Amino acid sequence: MFRLPKKMLFAIEAVLDIAYNAVDTPVQSAEITKRQGIPRRYLEQVLQQLVRVDILTGVRGPRGGYRLARERRRITVGEIVRAIRSLETAADDEEALPPGSRLGQEVVRPLWAELQEEAVKKLDALSIEDLANQAREKGIPRERAAPVDFSI
Repeated sequence: MFRLPKKMLFAIEAVLDIAYNAVDTPVQSAEITKRQGIPRRYLEQVLQQLVRVDILTGVRGPRGGYRLARERRRITVGEIVRAIRSLETAADDEEALPPGSRLGQEVVRPLWAELQEEAVKKLDALSIEDLANQAREKGIPRERAAPVDFSI
C-alpha cells in the first residue's frame, strides 16, 4: 500500500548496521554495502546527509568510516526519515502539487497529512537501539564482536 522510498530504507538500514556492527573502529561504507546490499551511489549520499544532521560522525583516514554521533537510544527512526526526506526535491513535496479541487484540498490532503503525522510519531518513538535489540532477539549475527553506542 505505502511505499518507503529507497533512500529512507537504505538510511535506516545503514544507521542500524553501524549501531549493530560497530566496535572500536568506524564502519566503512564498503562494509555496509557488502552486508546490506545497498548500492554505493545511494549509500554515500545518504551517509553524508546523516553526517550533516549529526546522526553520524564521519572519520577520515585509512581506517576511517562512520560512527553514531550519539548513543543509539537517542537516535530515532523518525529523525532519520526527516533527514533523508530533506534530500528529496521540491517537486516531490505536497506544496509543489497544483491547487486541485476543494475535495482534494479539504478532504484528501488533510487525511494524508494526518496519516503522515501519525507515522512520524510512531517512528519518533522507535530508537535505533530498539531495532538493534530486535535484531539481537532474532539471532542476527554481528559481523564484529560488540556494539559501540557512540563516539565522543
